[in-house]
Amino acid sequence: MYAEKVLSGMRPTGRLHLGHYHGVLANWVKLQQEYPCLFFVADWHALTTAYDEPGTITDNAYDMVIDWLAAGVDPSQATIFIQSKVPEHAELHLLMSMMTPLGWLERVPTYKDQQEKLEHKDLSTYGFLGYPLLQAADILIYRANLVPVGEDQVPHIEFTREIARRFNHLYGREPGFEEKAREAVKKLGGKRAKLYEELRNRFQEKGDEAALEQAQALLAEAQNLSHGDKERLFGYLEGGGKMILVEPGALLTEASKMPGLDGQKMSKSYGNTITLREDGQSITKKVRTMQTDPQRVRRTDPGDPDKCPVWQFHQIYSDDGVRQWVQEGCRSAGIGCLECKQPVIDGILREQEPMRERARMYEEDPQLVRNIVADGCEKARKLAQETMRDVREAIGVAYD
Repeated sequence: MYAEKVLSGMRPTGRLHLGHYHGVLANWVKLQQEYPCLFFVADWHALTTAYDEPGTITDNAYDMVIDWLAAGVDPSQATIFIQSKVPEHAELHLLMSMMTPLGWLERVPTYKDQQEKLEHKDLSTYGFLGYPLLQAADILIYRANLVPVGEDQVPHIEFTREIARRFNHLYGREPGFEEKAREAVKKLGGKRAKLYEELRNRFQEKGDEAALEQAQALLAEAQNLSHGDKERLFGYLEGGGKMILVEPGALLTEASKMPGLDGQKMSKSYGNTITLREDGQSITKKVRTMQTDPQRVRRTDPGDPDKCPVWQFHQIYSDDGVRQWVQEGCRSAGIGCLECKQPVIDGILREQEPMRERARMYEEDPQLVRNIVADGCEKARKLAQETMRDVREAIGVAYD
């Protein structure tokens, strides 16, 4: 199998907030230490719903990358790039659109959901219908096998797997495939060739998944095989043709538990956010003016933390001792709402301090951000070009 790779992207819709940090970025920071990661600005995806307001995309893209860097995404550990700067995404999307059944796109669950949610917009466009396929191209172009997603995005990964399978089935059968695969087995050397055949039989006859994994590991370590022979043997192993596109797996992530200032989900459309790198005074003011338990009108009225949005912030920012102090103090009217909010303010400011520190040099010298992105685009493009060479050859449009 190809080496493990993680791929994830975000639409550039403006400054990121604490919901993005707790839901996505904190996870990216962890993943970059465990896997080779590719993180991209999904600017073409932004156009699928905001095609009539394109003016802000470029500024939003660079602003968002500063937020990523501030949160701890490290360009020496992860490849950061912009989707539209790697045109191979569009080429793969186009070529796959030739073989994608229309019904597959229409049954993606988010297609109807989004149309209902954004009913003020005309989303009866070709781009909106095809965005799951563009998403599939984003993943398949890098042969990424791990995609961090929440539960609601799992159908998109399943769709991508179906597309990869259909593509490999249609185009993975090269003339003389079996003969070429048998010749490639010999190149493994006597001992390894024998082990490969044994494992292949165990998988194909008995469905032994452990044998499949062992054989894939054996191929991944083989030094003396060409890129084409390796692909043939991966395909031959599973009884199919040449493995051109890799089926990705979903890396399930927990949904963000970050509430908004009003207790609803934190979202720009609700106007209840605290952005990353927000000014300390502004954060203090926002938290101090947050709604509290509506039953607690006067300072002397006892309250119920479970009915207060501030309590949800304590779940994220406070330790057990502070939480106990809140529960007892609020229910007995021993503490006032402003006292209760102070540890939350302190927690958010503490979390944001290193972010502001990391962001400072990029804010002062925007060229640094452009350099990081340019470097990432170059690395990403090399990987994408390798895949596209194989795709063009498989489809029969290689004119080298």
